Amino acid sequence: MPEPENEHIGKAIDVNSIDLEKMREKIAANPGLLPYAHTVGGAVIKPEDEGSIKANALEAMRQQTGSQMGQLYEQMQTLAKQARQIQERIWVSERIYQAEMRFNPLIGRIYYLYEREGQRDTLSLIAPNEWGRSRKYTKFIAKVHLLADHTWEVLELGENL
Repeated sequence: MPEPENEHIGKAIDVNSIDLEKMREKIAANPGLLPYAHTVGGAVIKPEDEGSIKANALEAMRQQTGSQMGQLYEQMQTLAKQARQIQERIWVSERIYQAEMRFNPLIGRIYYLYEREGQRDTLSLIAPNEWGRSRKYTKFIAKVHLLADHTWEVLELGENL
């Protein structure tokens, strides 16, 4: 009968014959801190390139903050446009309330503001293309809409204003 390949199979282990000093040399005190897997089934541990990690994080940060800066820029553009429109409304409204009006403007109607040479501005119901040859103004200033709160919405500004 042939001898088994491993002579220790089926035999009791003599604990007294184990050399503990040799065993301690082969056992790590903190196996979780080893730079490699300490068991056969352990996870593979690969050292990371710190420079690569930082570069990737920096790139992600730049993309995110760049996106946020773009959104803020768009919001600033919108606010600047709204501010220009409000300034435009103030300028036109002041000219309207200093202009000659020979009627009582009605809420919801559209009116036209003209500049007349040597005279005050004039608010009219007649559009620039409706005057024909009897044009009585020198410059078309604005097409406006009277709102319910008696403010004027500027629908169109004349050229060269």
